[in-house]
Amino acid sequence: MITEWWNGLQRLVYDRPLKAELLIHGRYKIKEVLGMGSYGITYIAFDIKKGDSIVLKQLRKTKAKTDSGIRSFQRETQMLKVLEQHEHVPNLLDEFQNEHGFFIVMEWVKGDTFEDMIFRDQKTYSEKETIHILLELLNIVENFHQKGIIHRDLRIPNIILRDGKLHIIDFGLACFVTDEEFQDLNDHPEKLRMRAVSVKSDLFALGHFALFLLYSSYEPQSKKERSWEEELEISPSLKSILRKMLQLDEPFQSVISVKTAITSMHVKAKRP
Repeated sequence: MITEWWNGLQRLVYDRPLKAELLIHGRYKIKEVLGMGSYGITYIAFDIKKGDSIVLKQLRKTKAKTDSGIRSFQRETQMLKVLEQHEHVPNLLDEFQNEHGFFIVMEWVKGDTFEDMIFRDQKTYSEKETIHILLELLNIVENFHQKGIIHRDLRIPNIILRDGKLHIIDFGLACFVTDEEFQDLNDHPEKLRMRAVSVKSDLFALGHFALFLLYSSYEPQSKKERSWEEELEISPSLKSILRKMLQLDEPFQSVISVKTAITSMHVKAKRP
């Protein structure tokens, strides 16, 4: 408890966001804070040399004091380089270190996150729409896996829809499939599954992503707490797939196995 309190105090004192209008690296003018994660602070900034808005990500100062924090930030840069010019991933534009710390400059994917669309815009998704979006994401993530990358943070704030096209952002927790795994066994079981150095962690996250979409159109019928399987009116085939993605049953071992199961589900549904 004392350690958590002290860490929280340090973050409050040292990890204050940079002020708007501050010029960084002689070229990037801070406009506003976009978000604050466990490792970084993300800003919308203006590139005065190119005349474009970009995303500027700063490693938290408290994390910059640790080898693991610096390695994590360097790893994100490395991931973006491996995925360079990927049509569903923001491009890495610059990286540097100065008196304010460590920075990554990325393309700004200006669109709506699924978090925005569900909670701000009250957008709802049917089973058919959810499956369509899930398949698109599985195709993108399959490409990551083919390049040896596991995202490990496929949540609704990190998946963006822009002009009808899906984009995946925030590779701060991504790793290579060959990386050594370090986990705190005292963590919540769900977090252990989400952060595992395994392709199954991305499938687990996408299972939860699908549940968010399906719950967007759910209207409670009673105050009694029930499981998602009892509450959501979805097909038995989709329930079976989600149970495997969420590792409640024997889990899928690859993206292709999930896609095959979904395709099989569609084929059965079309039979007379």
